[in-house]
Amino acid sequence: MKETLRGVSVFLLGVSGIVLIALQLKPSGWLVLLACALSLFLNDTKFAKDVFLIVLSLSILGVTPINTDISVAHILFMSFTLAAAVVVPYLISRFVYKDHVVRFPWHHGRNWYSSEVIYIAVAAAVSYLLLPFYLSNTQSYLNWPSGADSSSLVRLFIGTNGLGIWDELFFVTTVLGILRHYFSFAAANIFQAVLFTSFLFELGFKGWGFVMIFLFALIQGYIFKKTESLFYIVTVHLTVDLVLFLALVHAYHPEMVPIFVTI
Repeated sequence: MKETLRGVSVFLLGVSGIVLIALQLKPSGWLVLLACALSLFLNDTKFAKDVFLIVLSLSILGVTPINTDISVAHILFMSFTLAAAVVVPYLISRFVYKDHVVRFPWHHGRNWYSSEVIYIAVAAAVSYLLLPFYLSNTQSYLNWPSGADSSSLVRLFIGTNGLGIWDELFFVTTVLGILRHYFSFAAANIFQAVLFTSFLFELGFKGWGFVMIFLFALIQGYIFKKTESLFYIVTVHLTVDLVLFLALVHAYHPEMVPIFVTI
């Protein structure tokens, strides 16, 4: 019975992420998130308290304008709300619950294995071949600004990389970090990947991009389990985001970055 109740709560949490964030169906999404919050009263106290942290974060994301606007005002506001979605559960866990269920293991204290270095190169190569094709094939690059001047290019670079860091802080470190205490790693990782994909789908990865993002999120979660290093998974993500930034610039201004072959 305990496992069933937990499963129901997390299922509702996942549905709320899809409806509220990915599909932007606000009234329905808020109702599902409320149903999730109410279902926590049927669960054991420890589970309910910890999952409530994710509910709080999704509530913050629900009022966040998730888009690729790179105006200074939007970047500042979105930065504030996204930071709150990470900081609020951490502070509650650290100073209210005093259980450290939310933590950010920055580095594992050893040099990277050669396989880990090779994987970064593989991630860069796959991104180089896949992302320009995806952006062109789905016209998803139109969801991002064109970067018509140096100032907007700088803001686009900061925005793509800042979001990459936040993705790992929230979805992998916070969400997966909480749920892996209550479910098998595979189940917890699938759940964080669903939320990860919901956020990036609304951000601009339309068409078949959700498949690509879902697989990437699963792999990032698995790598985090193996390395316990936030620094490493952030490095992987920023490597991919650098390619994404260059591919976006190329999509609008091919003469500026004439390096891609899959367009």
